[in-house]
Amino acid sequence: MRKRWSTVFIAFVIIAILSGSILAQGKRVLMVIAHNGFRDEELARPKTLLEGAGYEIIIASSSLGEAKGMLGAKIKPHILLQDAKVADYEAVIFVGGIGAQQYWHDPMAHRLAQEAISQGKVLGAICIAPVILANAGVLQGKKATVWASEKRKLENRGAQYTGRMVEVDGRIVTANGPQAAEAFGKEILRLLGR
Repeated sequence: MRKRWSTVFIAFVIIAILSGSILAQGKRVLMVIAHNGFRDEELARPKTLLEGAGYEIIIASSSLGEAKGMLGAKIKPHILLQDAKVADYEAVIFVGGIGAQQYWHDPMAHRLAQEAISQGKVLGAICIAPVILANAGVLQGKKATVWASEKRKLENRGAQYTGRMVEVDGRIVTANGPQAAEAFGKEILRLLGR
């Protein structure tokens, strides 16, 4: 009898360990990149952290053709930006790089940001991508950061520019560039409860 209970106990422990390691299984995060000129490490570092915590990463862009990073990375997006449904994701992240300008005034990108906020999702943007959030109207009265050259664009839309590497206000995470990519990813994970 004692042997049977110890076998049951060991099985229970193994199941508990396995369920803890796959806690995020089935949970997805949307990362939006420019078709040309996304910043490689601003995609790679948060993506690696999130995948390590068990999240499936879905890459969206304006084209399904191979996207090119500023430093040479190449990646094939999974879906078109217009086909992304915020309800399917735990977080929506806009990756920076010079190409992110293509979404500054893009109604589909703005819709994603607005729906992320209205649905209580984590919303992130790094480098020059926080301008997308500002233009979508979701940074009004919020603390935020951005690549320094674009700070006026945030301020003109009512954001409180802090100049920090990473800024968190509620469920919004902004970061100012490639050197902040690791910390940016960690803050997103923290907000996701991982």
